[in-house]
Amino acid sequence: MTTSPRRGGRPASGEPVLDRAFRLLDAFDDDDTNLTLTELSARTGIPLSSTLRLAQHLGRLGALERQSDGRFTMGLRMLEYAALAPRGHGLRAIALPYMEDLHGATRQHVQLAVRENDEAVIVERLSAPGAGKVLYHVGGRLPLHGTGLGHVLLAHSRPEFQESYLRRELFLEPEHTAVPASVLRAQLQAVRATGAAHMSRMLPEPAVSVGAPIFDHSGSCIAAISVLGSDGSIDTRMLEPAVVAIARSISRDLKRSRR
Repeated sequence: MTTSPRRGGRPASGEPVLDRAFRLLDAFDDDDTNLTLTELSARTGIPLSSTLRLAQHLGRLGALERQSDGRFTMGLRMLEYAALAPRGHGLRAIALPYMEDLHGATRQHVQLAVRENDEAVIVERLSAPGAGKVLYHVGGRLPLHGTGLGHVLLAHSRPEFQESYLRRELFLEPEHTAVPASVLRAQLQAVRATGAAHMSRMLPEPAVSVGAPIFDHSGSCIAAISVLGSDGSIDTRMLEPAVVAIARSISRDLKRSRR
């Protein structure tokens, strides 16, 4: 989740208006996309009157929209801004044809994600009926230690970042199962050694995934692609070569785009 304060406590005196605006936007998440004014105030710690003024101003700018029941939701202006992000839109434009090929061949969820700080952000997903439930939507943030996409991005991050991350107390959610650092460290080593990540989970229903890294012109891992499906619907070992090949093709085209 985000590192910005969200629940409880009031903001420091003299907090810039822009910081407050971003904290208001950050109050929304995968489970709560529609919030009342009171909920926005409670989640951010911003006084109710200030929350109202700020929400109304963001509404006039198109960053928020107010529904007929008075609840607030993200505005279409935010989608316009997101489309301009090179790590989202530019990457997506190159990756999408390959994702469509992989989706057509597997008829499962095909996902594309990038790392932002200590989380992964899904920038595109192609899904098919019967492919099973997913925990995160496009634009949603997911933990690096609890997903196949996250394992790829964490395994190829800077060593100092990995070590800092491994020192945390980590849990798989929603199972709330502890993830020992030694286990995660071994999983990351396997990802680097094999070029792919294999992940399974039990909730919200049994599912498996296989992911691979996407590299830019400098050789840095800037994204990860994965196939996610119901347990038993796919053989990840058989699927691994295809996912790795697709990731390499996207990496190749990204490098060409910089010439």
